[in-house]
Amino acid sequence: MRFLRPNPEPDVGIIVVAAGSGSRLGHAHPKAFVPVSGRPILVHALEGVFRCGESAQVVVVAPADWVDEARALATEVAGAAHESVTVVIGSDSRQGSVAAGLAALAAGVRIVLVHDAARSFTPPAQFDAVVAAVRQTGSGVIPGLAVADTIKRVEGGLAVSTVDRSELVAVQTPQGFPREQLVAAYADASADHTDDAALFAAAGHPVVVIDGDALAFKITTPWDLRRAESLLAAVVPAETRTGIGIDVHAFDESSPLWLGGVFWPGEVGLAGHSDGDAVSHAICDALLSASGLGDLGSNFGTSDPRFADAHGEVFLAATVELVEAAGFAIGNVSVQVVANHPKIGTRRAEIETRLSALVGAPVSVAATTSDGLGFTGRGDGISVVATCLLQRIRSGSTR
Repeated sequence: MRFLRPNPEPDVGIIVVAAGSGSRLGHAHPKAFVPVSGRPILVHALEGVFRCGESAQVVVVAPADWVDEARALATEVAGAAHESVTVVIGSDSRQGSVAAGLAALAAGVRIVLVHDAARSFTPPAQFDAVVAAVRQTGSGVIPGLAVADTIKRVEGGLAVSTVDRSELVAVQTPQGFPREQLVAAYADASADHTDDAALFAAAGHPVVVIDGDALAFKITTPWDLRRAESLLAAVVPAETRTGIGIDVHAFDESSPLWLGGVFWPGEVGLAGHSDGDAVSHAICDALLSASGLGDLGSNFGTSDPRFADAHGEVFLAATVELVEAAGFAIGNVSVQVVANHPKIGTRRAEIETRLSALVGAPVSVAATTSDGLGFTGRGDGISVVATCLLQRIRSGSTR
């Protein structure tokens, strides 16, 4: 595996823009830190960057609250070339973020590539092709794909004409420029532009188009995220792990019943330091077991006041975050409840919907009794067994 070579005075700088919120992905994390097959989008993007043939300074532009995480990820991917990586705080606008990246470039950089981290599967050869074209032409260079669809011009909801698609390309990144001209264009910019090529052209400089690559698609929506997951699953064998979790709680008539992430009015509750949701706790144990992260007690001990009376969703959210950080994607979870009451079947669909949303993967729930045997048969409490399936396509952890 060839990685970008460390060089104390590279003449190429690659700015990786990773400061976007990613609101259209519907994820709590900024887009570049959303996992694809258990590893952040930024990691996949940087792997392409560091496999370039060119020696380069790499500048990652990240949200202020994620700078440390971005630095750790970039250092891990860069390996021996980690000294060529700089991480800076981005802006609310893409243009502001690129400006912050430009300001961090070393004095010797003469050619600048600006790359969206969301185009995380861009082949390394595309970076090399852009650099070569900038060197050859002295112009701005952008990769583009021919438009295959028929394009209509619309007015008031009506198609009024057909646009000649032979004159159109779908533009990708990285976009490359002579540094001096790009810095000057940014200094003189008086309007916001959708990409760096538009800003560069507005300053009066020519922009050359070279062939792009279909793999350089942009992850913007949940559909794009699924496409990325499918792409990796198709080319890299998945490491699969299973886990099992068991939780038991006695009934407590003084407590309300929370089970499976939902409230059960009129039912006897369960004793415990938290809300006693044995279903949620068993799922957490299964996930932690499969990912090699210990168990519920070792991660969220009863001595921690943050979890006193906490609902199951709190533990599930924290557990899912730990599992994803360890480099795993959750495939599915299966739960078996052993109890005389409550009657799970009456709310099974509601519970499965709620838990699937909390876990981010399909959760199935079944229930049975122990035919009068043992503490569950006597009606002393509830026992829950959960199993799960995790996948890690490429290792993001040493566990």
